[in-house]
Amino acid sequence: MQARQIAIIVGVGPVAGLGGALCRRFAAAGLHVFASGRSPEKLAAVVAAIEKEGGRASAVPGDTTSAGDVARLFGAADETGGRLAAVVYNAGNAAFGDVLAMAQEQFESVWRVTCLGGFLAAQQAGRRMVPAGSGTLLFTGATASLKARPPFAAFASAKFALRGLAQALARDWGPKGVHVAHVVVDGAIGGEKIKQGLPQVAERLGEDGMIGLDGLAEAYFSLHAQPKTAWTHELDLRTFKETW
Repeated sequence: MQARQIAIIVGVGPVAGLGGALCRRFAAAGLHVFASGRSPEKLAAVVAAIEKEGGRASAVPGDTTSAGDVARLFGAADETGGRLAAVVYNAGNAAFGDVLAMAQEQFESVWRVTCLGGFLAAQQAGRRMVPAGSGTLLFTGATASLKARPPFAAFASAKFALRGLAQALARDWGPKGVHVAHVVVDGAIGGEKIKQGLPQVAERLGEDGMIGLDGLAEAYFSLHAQPKTAWTHELDLRTFKETW
């Protein structure tokens, strides 16, 4: 009997968020999803939504900048005896501020969440996928991965670094059977974060002006499903209204 496939999604918040949508899409395909984020309550809601839809999921709260927490997450997945098929690093910290007034701690915090956490997750993923000769590792990028503008100097520098990490891993691990891809999410995501946190912005943009969660999740999963003879490394996603 073939071992159950496992997907680990790092950076999961509300059900109506990109992390939650990714968990639900991979679970709908039959993978046992391990959802990780900072809020146990939000993770529990994501797991409940997946189980209601007939899927399997586990919540593992943790700090993505902690090597111990990340190792514990992957260890929990190992205990199922399944095969690690996909890992998505979706954590980020879009903090902003004037560089002249910014504390060193703030700049470093943005880098630690956005880039260092990506390294820690990738290292754990690679230790399992490279020997197996298979697996998909996806990183969530942003407009700031390609364009650095004030007041997002800290966020852009961290996103640039994450993109560089993704490129290096793709060139190293691709020939070894591991598909590494970077997804540039170019625009506002139509999820709970903006609709509840910035309702005036959501209203101004309208539904067609925000990137849909279902479309995003489907695009990520399509990368995972690509055959080895036609892999995409970088995919950029935006609404039809977005100017770029």
